[in-house]
Amino acid sequence: MTEMIRNLSDIASRYDAVLCDLWGCLHNGKTPFPAAVAALRGFRAGGGKVVLLTNAPRPNSAIQRQLEAMGVPGDAWDLIVSSGDAAQAAMLSGAVGRKVFHIGAPKDEPFFTEFPGETGAYAASQPPIERVGMLEAEGIVCTGLTDDLTETPHDYRAQLLLGKTRGLVMLCANPDIVVDMGDKRLYCAGALAEDYRAMGGEALYYGKPHPPVYDLARRRLGLDDPRLLCIGDGISTDVQGGVAEGLDTLFITGGIATERFGDDPANPDPELLEAWLAQQQLSPTWAMPFLA
Repeated sequence: MTEMIRNLSDIASRYDAVLCDLWGCLHNGKTPFPAAVAALRGFRAGGGKVVLLTNAPRPNSAIQRQLEAMGVPGDAWDLIVSSGDAAQAAMLSGAVGRKVFHIGAPKDEPFFTEFPGETGAYAASQPPIERVGMLEAEGIVCTGLTDDLTETPHDYRAQLLLGKTRGLVMLCANPDIVVDMGDKRLYCAGALAEDYRAMGGEALYYGKPHPPVYDLARRRLGLDDPRLLCIGDGISTDVQGGVAEGLDTLFITGGIATERFGDDPANPDPELLEAWLAQQQLSPTWAMPFLA
């Protein structure tokens, strides 16, 4: 049974580290949430470690710059682990070949050009990755839509059908289906991968809820058998991934699913929440309206 709480500090002593989602929890794509920043600062002040675990399809170095530009203070977290980090390693290993067709936005360029930390050494030891046209490609790397402000997955139907016909495997660098930027809902790489699979194509995933990104977070955290708490507003990513890893989870109801729980995001209806979670066949350990 999921227990509703009001503050992260209520349960902080139970955990050595948190794996905290970004979009919908720490920021809305444009500005940080002050209460969430304060909560993570407080957790660190109590001796806990904060890992920002995001399905963003870019390496952690690019995510850090984005957070700095947005005004998220550096003392609110210890390290960043992204779906982009895990997917980069898979691409460099040749998971979808060395000649790839890229579907994504100019903002995702760091996925192919920045290899921070341990990934840099690995990149230097591998043959180069070449971006080519669909007809020359050995596989597809999808980081998102080219213009997520104006496009939808339907715009990619012909492209995806060609890839499927050629038998290309897609590497999906962001399993999220949608995110909310301010008051606008945007499609992510996961939406294209979902369509690709519906056509009969094969897609490989490296972000939440899939194991590679959790393995990477544990390795970078460097703690022996830590007590971890997964925080996020994505029931099929943050919560499902945490449950699959055997970890406690904190579901943020005021994020992407907020309309499911009544008219007041700050006070979700307990009965609506319980019924919806039952439909999802998932039971987070904890829930709260907003990270605070």
